[in-house]
Amino acid sequence: MADFIQRHKKNPILTKENVPYPVETIHNAGVVKEEGRYVMLFRSHLRNGRSIIGIADSDDGFRFEVRPKPFITPADEGFSAEYEAFGVEDPRISFLDGEYLITYSAYSRHGVRIGLARTTDFTTLVRLGFISQPDHRNVVIFPEKFHGRYARLDRPHTENSPWSIWISYSPDLIHWGDSRVVIRPETYHWDEMKIGPGATPMKTDRGWLHIYHGVFKTMDGAVYRLGVALHDLEDPARVLGVADDWILQPEDPWEVTGYVHNVVFCCGAVLEDNGTIKIYWGGADTVMCAGTARVSDLVNLCLNKPRPALGA
Repeated sequence: MADFIQRHKKNPILTKENVPYPVETIHNAGVVKEEGRYVMLFRSHLRNGRSIIGIADSDDGFRFEVRPKPFITPADEGFSAEYEAFGVEDPRISFLDGEYLITYSAYSRHGVRIGLARTTDFTTLVRLGFISQPDHRNVVIFPEKFHGRYARLDRPHTENSPWSIWISYSPDLIHWGDSRVVIRPETYHWDEMKIGPGATPMKTDRGWLHIYHGVFKTMDGAVYRLGVALHDLEDPARVLGVADDWILQPEDPWEVTGYVHNVVFCCGAVLEDNGTIKIYWGGADTVMCAGTARVSDLVNLCLNKPRPALGA
């Protein structure tokens, strides 16, 4: 099988030992390139089991330095406090209208909701509110409007059209609707148990390239892999192709064994000017890893070897 992603030779690129404050893991990071530097927002478990979001910087996209303090911790006052009480997780970042939009999963006794925040400099953060009811996860906002509306991909926790990827639209980032399912798990396939959006979609000349995760249940537990889909440039609800093959699976020791075994989970990727993509994934919910892929290889995989987006 072709290796669509070339793992970085110095993986894992970040571990808990690189964090200058006490954490037990570092994983599931959103990444963007801002004025030539790379900024990573990563999830970490604290020793009490709850999660916070840290921040790191890099000049080359591989050697990151973690800042002295976390970037997002559960709010301790105001409206957000009740809905973030159990932790904040799995950030995604989109650059749109001159600012960075950050979506994250907020856990509390009410379940998991999606929080939305914004920043212009990755120094200050403004919470905009919650953009889902319970239970939704894995929200990624397209970095472009469509006919004046924002668009997002998400994955509801539900057995109705189970564990599928949906698209929704909004006039103002807060109120979302016109929702429809766009990709479903494929029966007896590497993603048959559940799927969910991963990195923020990347614009190519053939369509919006979207890295997602898929889960397969085995006798030894679930295996998380990465796949790729291509959405129409003008109508992202129209899926041009979902690759039949996965593009990455747990293989290295730090992906196979850790806090959660057999996991590669992507929340961030950076499209470079030379036609390559830097892809970032959490290994076994414990460490951060990185690799590179060619845009053309992933696009061609979607178009030349597809499986049905909505199932057979």
